[in-house]
Formats: sequence, structure tokens, C-alpha cells
Amino acid sequence: MRDDDDMPYIVVERRNGGFGAFVFGALVGAGVALLFAPRSGRELREDIADGARRIRETAEGKVRDVQSAVNDTIENVRRQVSDRVDAARDAIDAGRNAARESRADMERRIRETRAGYETARQAYEFDEDLEEDLDLEGGEGS
Repeated sequence: MRDDDDMPYIVVERRNGGFGAFVFGALVGAGVALLFAPRSGRELREDIADGARRIRETAEGKVRDVQSAVNDTIENVRRQVSDRVDAARDAIDAGRNAARESRADMERRIRETRAGYETARQAYEFDEDLEEDLDLEGGEGS
């Protein structure tokens, strides 16, 4: 009997390469095609330089797009923070004004209460003095 372990075998792996693998393969293929194309060295160098220039321009455009997006986001966050700080300041000012008005109202009520108390005290003293005067007048005549 033969031993199957000595026989060569093939392993097939399957996985999804995705779009990134396709683009990478296309770039590698384009580079190899440029290198093996029947052109003069000068033409090849020019093609490589043009390709590098296009890649650089595309990269610079992407960098500008990202910078613009970051700047817009930063400006948006600054605006939101500024709006919230302004809202907090407005709320604090409103609280201070309400406290001042409440204090002024309380002080007015205290003054009114003191004035009422003083008026009642004077009326009581007047009433006592009047009773004494009446008792004295009534007592002299007897």
C-alpha cells in the first residue's frame, strides 16, 4: 500500500480581495508595463515623470480637501463653543438681574413692614397716652 502523505497536494485559499487589492494590482501592472514597453529611455523617463506628477497633483488635491474639511470642522466647533459660552453668559446675567430685582423687592417689603410696625407702635403709644389722659380727667372729677 502506498502512503498518501508522500504525495504532493495543492491548497486553494479563497478570500475576498476587495477594491483595494484591485487598485494595487492595477498600479503594479501599470508600472511593469511601463518598464517593459518598447520605448526609448527618454520616453520612459518622461512617462514615469508624468505619472509621478499626476500622482503628486492628486495627492496634493486630496491633502487640500482634507485641510479644508478639518478647517471647516474646527470653525464649526469654535462657533458652537462660542455660542454656548454666550448662552452661559446670558444665563448668568439673567440670574444676576433676577437676584438684584429680588433683593430690591425684599428690601422694599422690609421698609414697608418697618414703617407699618413703627406706625402701629406710635398708634399704640398714642392710645395708651389717651387712656391715661382720660383716666386722669375722669379721676379728677370724682
